[in-house]
Amino acid sequence: MASPSPSDEAADGLWLPVKRARAHELVIEVIEDRILSGALKVGDALPPERELAANLEVSRAGVREAVRVLESQGVLRSQPGAGAAAGTFVAALPREALSRFLRLHVALSNFTVQDVTEARVVLERASAASAAAQLDESGRARIAEALAAGDAAIGDRQAFNEADTRFHLAIADASGSSLSAALTGAIREAVRVPLLHAIERNAAWGDQSALLQKEHRAIFDAIVARDGDRAAAATEAHIRRASSVLFVD
Repeated sequence: MASPSPSDEAADGLWLPVKRARAHELVIEVIEDRILSGALKVGDALPPERELAANLEVSRAGVREAVRVLESQGVLRSQPGAGAAAGTFVAALPREALSRFLRLHVALSNFTVQDVTEARVVLERASAASAAAQLDESGRARIAEALAAGDAAIGDRQAFNEADTRFHLAIADASGSSLSAALTGAIREAVRVPLLHAIERNAAWGDQSALLQKEHRAIFDAIVARDGDRAAAATEAHIRRASSVLFVD
């Protein structure tokens, strides 16, 4: 059976206008509602701009503004040109878009260091325990490589910060949860610059980086031993101690 056309969908009430909000906000709301209901999925095309504007009784400028906003959030992607490949499509939310959103809110102090720390504890405890339960050779190798990069970077502030990020992301990836990995990556990227600044202010960085790396090693050993409880506890202790030492008034 052929898929219904946008006109058929409009007739069924799926694209009917709602008289509220500004034009582009209305379009965003309708698109979000359709995604949340499952009526729009990754890869689906939106109706053409002219048709969507007519169905929702808004200006084409309002549709274009809504598309720009949702593109910046990674929800939509537009492909110029003609033919079946051209148009505006629903896209998977990339890690980069989520990172950008969180990074800006952290910079604006909408999320405090304490907020970020608590979020990291919840996410990374779960990731460490899950990684311990289902670690495969590929995941083990990625964590070990990140750990080795940290060993080589002790004393080098910027290089260690990058290796530290790699280590935590490798564990999140090894957990088997793509959502946990994406959220962990977004949070790490959001605090990357503030963390580097905190590292640069730390007068005893050589000793501190060695201690952080020792804690990394303890987490890794627990994961390899498939001791999820120990891995989770070591991860939480590491995150809390590092936050208390680096982010001080």
